[in-house]
Amino acid sequence: MLGIFLDTETSGLNPFKHSVLELAYKMVDLLSGKELLSFESMVAQPKEIWQRADPNSLKVNGITWEKVSQGISPEEIKKRILADFTEYQVHREKAIFICQNPSFDRAFFSQLIDPDLQESLEWPYHWLDLASMYWATQMDRSPLPWETGVSKDKISAVYQIAPEEKPHRAINGVDHLLLCYEAVVGFPQKVYT
Repeated sequence: MLGIFLDTETSGLNPFKHSVLELAYKMVDLLSGKELLSFESMVAQPKEIWQRADPNSLKVNGITWEKVSQGISPEEIKKRILADFTEYQVHREKAIFICQNPSFDRAFFSQLIDPDLQESLEWPYHWLDLASMYWATQMDRSPLPWETGVSKDKISAVYQIAPEEKPHRAINGVDHLLLCYEAVVGFPQKVYT
């Protein structure tokens, strides 16, 4: 089974008003933990889209107009995603999306790849979240999940993993997500040296 660990950085929280500014994903064999592919890119946006950005969101991710204006066009990123997912034969029976906040990331990912196209290609429609995985595995342990909190940084603290590097960037989010996933769920056939 293939895990698509994905994160986005955006110009705000509302996918009907704001836009994806950065995308990163890594494809990982969920048995061995082997990384098969990594992609990250700033998403170019026109000035009028940038001007609708929420300043609070930009404080969190540290993204500037200069970075966005030098990004790759959404059309080129779409081509790259389609090529990567075709090469690795992404299909809902053999792959799953894993995110920290899948309802957020899925909405913004759908700005790049239309949901109807995702469905026609039979891409995974299940987007799993780390918080639920942590919640389920922590219910018979102390501290209970609501005592620790379920943000990725709170989960990482339970496992003595450093918090995500700030400001938030999509590839840092993916890398931190992978560390937390390995601590919470693990890769059952991973060989540690």
